[in-house]
Formats: sequence, C-alpha cells, structure tokens
Amino acid sequence: MQGQAAGGSDKQVAERRLVNSIELEYTDHNGDNRKGNTMYYISDLREGEMIHSIYFCKTKQTLQTKAGKNYYSMLLQDKTGVVDAKVWDLNSGIAHFEAMDYIAVTAQVVSFQNNLQLNVKQVRKAQEGEYRMEDYMPCSEFDPDAMYQELSDIMESIQNPYLHRLLENLFVQDKEFTEKFKKHSAAKSIHHGFIGGLLQHTLAVTKLCDFYTKQYPILNRDLLLTAAICHDLGKIEELSDFPENDYTDEGQLVGHIVMCTVMLDRKIREIDGFPMTLENELKHCILAHHGEMEFGSPKKPALIEALALAFADNTDAKIQIFIEELNSKDEGGNWLGYNRNFESNLRATSK
Repeated sequence: MQGQAAGGSDKQVAERRLVNSIELEYTDHNGDNRKGNTMYYISDLREGEMIHSIYFCKTKQTLQTKAGKNYYSMLLQDKTGVVDAKVWDLNSGIAHFEAMDYIAVTAQVVSFQNNLQLNVKQVRKAQEGEYRMEDYMPCSEFDPDAMYQELSDIMESIQNPYLHRLLENLFVQDKEFTEKFKKHSAAKSIHHGFIGGLLQHTLAVTKLCDFYTKQYPILNRDLLLTAAICHDLGKIEELSDFPENDYTDEGQLVGHIVMCTVMLDRKIREIDGFPMTLENELKHCILAHHGEMEFGSPKKPALIEALALAFADNTDAKIQIFIEELNSKDEGGNWLGYNRNFESNLRATSK
C-alpha cells in the first residue's frame, strides 16, 4: 500500500506512461516548437496517414456496435475545421478524457462515406502548455476591429434621431455588449460558426442592404440598415461563448428572433417619444428576417424593407455556406457531393 501511495494507483501510473508515450517534438505551421504539441491541422489531413496531434474534443459519446461492443464517437476540432473520430478499442492506450477537453491522439486517417474520419489508436488529455486556444477555435479571416469600425461608420450615417439613439444605446453605451458582439459566432455550425462570425455576417448583410437602397430608392435606408445591424443580436444570448458555442436553454426555448425583438423593446423603452409606428416597423423587420415561417420567422415580410432584409440575410448565409463547403472539401475542381442546404451536387468553378 505504501508503494502505491508513492507512485499513485495503477490507473494513474498507466496514464502517466501514456502521456510519455505520445509526447513528441513538433514544429507547427507558425514555426513554433512546443514540447508535446503535435499541431496537425484538420484541413491538412489526408486519407491513409498516421497522425499524432492535439485537438479540441467538441463532443464525445459512448455508443455500441451491432455486436454490443462499446466505442467512443467524437467530433474533434481545430481552427481549420472539424473531423469525426472513433475509438473502437477502449482498452490499452486510451486514457480518461471528456468532451470539451484538449486531447492528444495517435490516429489513422480513413475515409467513411466520402468524409475523412480518424480511427484513434491512443488518446490522452493534453496538458497545459501543449496547446494554444487560438489554434483550435475557428476565427473570422477578417480583422474584427476593422469590421466593427466599418459597421460603426454606417451607424453614424443613420439620420433618424430615434434609430440613431437606439444604436448608440446598444453599442456605444454598452462596451461589454459590444465586445461580446465582436467575438460571437453567428451559428452553431451552419454558417459563420466561428469567432467574429456574428460581426462578419452583420456587416455583410448591412452592406448588401445599403446597396439595395441605392438600387431601389423606395427603401427606407434608416429603417432597413438599423434592422440589418440589429437582426441577429439575439444570437449573443441564444448561443454560448466559445469553446462551447452551443445553444443555451433560453436559445432553445425562445430563439434569437424573439430574443432580439425583446431586447430591442427594452432599449426602445429607454428612449422618450420613440414613435410607435417606427417601433412596430423595426420589430416586424426583425421578426420576418428569415422570410418564411418554416425557417423560423413568426411573421412573413409585409414591408418592403423586411423583404429586402430577408433576401440580404439569406444571400450572405448561403454564400458563406458554399464558401465553407469549398474550403473544407475542394480537391482541385472535383465534385464535392450532395449538399442538403442546396439540394444539389456542388463543385468549385474552373480556373
């Protein structure tokens, strides 16, 4: 018993041996050499390779094969994407870990139903100093400060005093809210599901709407652009922060469209004399911005500005989905396979 106390339990000793067995020297893509950090980006995985790397374990399930044998099914992530992973043999070489842990794996890259998958042979929980969070959380390719400055310039151009004051109350006077907005994602996985995604999507939709007002002068620019800037603010509370980036309880029960409308209602109550008609028109644009009830909007567009916002939102979302699909699967002009979002087989345009 004394010997076990000094050296730890058999399980602890085995896990320490596993830590040592997977520990490697590796130079990552930034040229940094960190002991134990095997940075092999998911976007660089190729079928047939045996890799040693550290990933963020986004989800982990214990499932059973048809023969009744337990196995782990996981979704692993780094800043370049996600990959499905399986641990078929739960005996030797498999240390304890949970979802939301950073894990070091030795795995074979295989193909399953035309998608890459990791067949994990060894795994352990990574230690502090072996990884950097920024290598594992997907981020916008654009500078957040530059994007926010561009959006701020558009806010300053709003002439209606009530809408201008509303935007000031939301962004200028609430620095904590603004920082959350700049860092938040716009979705769990479908599109803009990365740090800065909400800001990137909001700016793109707002710029599209600004273009619409030049092409179609009938549009009320102040109303449309204010609605565009605010349309997805409910996602700040609908989705949790990274690394989880998952639906909150309120998000599941209420949803970002209604949450945004409630948020705007509270802010509008702080502005004396805010016109009721303008308030209802703004709220309608938010409530109808998904365009169809089957897509989650409680109202269909009844104003031309609401219609324009719905088109702009859908355009940016669909283009981004296509871009992310190309970035994750493009193999030099080959067809990428059927995509349910577009109900079509996709490929990149020829050069």
